[in-house]
This record gives sequence, C-alpha cells and structure tokens, in this order.
Amino acid sequence: MLDSLAEITPVSMADQQSDPEGFARAFGESFQRFGFAVVSDHGVPHALIERAWAMAKAFFDLPEAGKRSYFVEGGGGARGYTPFKTEIAKGAQYVDLKEFWHVGRELAKGHRFEAEMAPNIWPDRPEGFRETFLELFQAFDDAGDKLLSAIARYLGLAPNWFDPAVKDGNSVLRLLHYPPVDANAPEVRAGAHEDINLITLLLGAEEAGLELLDRDGKWLPIKPPEGAMVVNVGDMLQRLTNHVLPSTTHRVVNPPPERRGNSRYSMPFFLHPAPDFLIETLPGCIGADRPNRYPEPITAHDYLHERLVEIGLIKK
Repeated sequence: MLDSLAEITPVSMADQQSDPEGFARAFGESFQRFGFAVVSDHGVPHALIERAWAMAKAFFDLPEAGKRSYFVEGGGGARGYTPFKTEIAKGAQYVDLKEFWHVGRELAKGHRFEAEMAPNIWPDRPEGFRETFLELFQAFDDAGDKLLSAIARYLGLAPNWFDPAVKDGNSVLRLLHYPPVDANAPEVRAGAHEDINLITLLLGAEEAGLELLDRDGKWLPIKPPEGAMVVNVGDMLQRLTNHVLPSTTHRVVNPPPERRGNSRYSMPFFLHPAPDFLIETLPGCIGADRPNRYPEPITAHDYLHERLVEIGLIKK
C-alpha cells in the first residue's frame, strides 16, 4: 500500500506520547518508503523559530567583507561562515548557489571530543545571535532524540538504543541562505545529494524547491504544511540499517521566473553520532535476502572526513 502513495503523509509528534508504537510505525514506514518524513507538532517553539529566521536574515544581509571575516580557511566549513559558491554536490558539475553558517555543540574545556569538534564562532552582529542559536540547537537536539527513539522502536531495538550513540554527538545546525537566482544561471541552489549524518531535521521547506528522487526515477516535490519539519535519512543511518532505511537523493531546484528575485532561507539540523561511534550494520537488518553490504565497520569521525573531502569542504 505504501508504494502507491504519491506524496508524503505528515505525521504528528503529538501522537508519540499517547501511542509511541503507532507513531514509530507511521514515521518508520515513511522513512522506509521515501527516506523522508514530514513531522508536525515537533515541539520546537514557534517564537524561537521566528526569532531565528530574523537573526539569520540579519546576518546574511551584512556586507560581504564582514561575513567573510568569520570564514575559517581550511576548517572544512565546520564552524562559522562558508561563502557563496563553495560547496558542491558529489559528482556535480556546478557549485551550489548558497552561503551558510554552522553552529556546533558547545563542549566543556578539556572534553574528550575537543580535538574532533571545533569550538563555535560567534558574530558580533546581530545582537542575541549566540543565545538564539544555542537555544535552537538544543530544541532540535531534543526533537531529534525523540525521533531516533521512534526509529529504534521501528527497527525492533530498545527505545533508548540511540542515546549513547548520540550523547555529545557532532551535530551541526546550518543556517542557509540561497540568494536571488539569475534567470539563466546554469547552477542550481543545491545539487542532487544525500546527507552524511544519521537524520536531518529541516525547517524552512515551505518555500518551494526541495525535491526527492523517488523510486520510479521521478523528482517528487516536498510540500510540508506551514511550520512542519521535514526529516530525512542520512547515509550513516542507511549504512547502519543496511539500506532498510534509504538515504534518498534530494536537491533544491531554482524557483520559477517570478520567484527568482526572492531569497530562500532554511535551517537544517544534521544530527550526528559521537565521533567515536562505530557504524556497524545492525544484525536485525541482515538476512538471506539482504546480505551485509558493509562488513567493515567505520567510526563516525572517519566516515564524516571521507565525505567532507568528496563535497569540497575539506581539501585532500
């Protein structure tokens, strides 16, 4: 029945408390069918989201020289500012038409992951930027933990299976700005790609452009209701589940001519495990009809490094 769906049916996280098994089934089925889910009632406060949009727009409106002062040469885009036309999708011909800012987890001095997870960089302007995005990071983190619990249930694991995996995880909150697009630009806002992490939680997909590559080879536009979150499988979760949950190719296409003069903003939260987490195929996802594609496990840190080289954020 799921294969006949033409679009993704939203699920409500409000159902998780009263019916955790039912929510896990609905969420997990959407993940298994599409690699994507649309989640309403996600618990990230509306007022906080509105404040974050205002902060992001105010930052990206700053003069180019001011923004570039927060660019870390050789930092792989891990923290701070990454300028327009830097990132390229794996195997793509053109760079993406976007600029972005990364916020990571705040670690205590001397933390065991200090070497793998760079300290945050904070701009002088706009005022309140640091407080707003630390609060948003935490809200995303909390929502992500609940969604991972649903995934664990769907896979037949203990509901708290992912807790130790993501404790002090190397998650990243990305503030994205896609500037207005020239009418004949050969590039696209974001080329076809898959995400690297466990799951991605995205706000801002209401503005048209996000599309996923469905099983039939056609691009399916994702149209979430106002305020809903789009959540997708990343390559780490695909590898962990031996492709039971697929990391689906997606892109952000350029808008129609009448919208090309408009900027597009979005805020994805890339939920990562801790750097030393071993991505090892789950036994329950291996069978006679599904042999293990990844007999050699790899740490999350090593896997992330491999992929950042592929997309041009780290030079070989």
